[in-house]
Amino acid sequence: MSGQVNWFELPAEDTARARAFFAGVFGWETSPMGEDYHVITNGASGAIAAKDAQLTQPRIYFHTTDIEASVRKVAELGGKSDDVQTVPDVGRIAHCWDDQGTPFSLYEPRN
Repeated sequence: MSGQVNWFELPAEDTARARAFFAGVFGWETSPMGEDYHVITNGASGAIAAKDAQLTQPRIYFHTTDIEASVRKVAELGGKSDDVQTVPDVGRIAHCWDDQGTPFSLYEPRN
């Protein structure tokens, strides 16, 4: 369903410590995917990732069935968007900001 939250990323200075913390709070288990990116395997759809200049706060992804149309709508309504990126075997994403500068992301799953 478009607009539904379908992924999130929690940035951490120390991902091992963050994984232990959330395992204690929620019982989350994770599986590594790439360099210091850990997908939650038994809970909410998301990941714990290394904090960096691009990922400084939690990032929420909203589902869309047409990412190109959604990015155009963001711009029409006064928001901004980075270029759409393809994530192999996952789908396409775009990092955006609403008209007040609040960050969010769009995710179109691969077919």
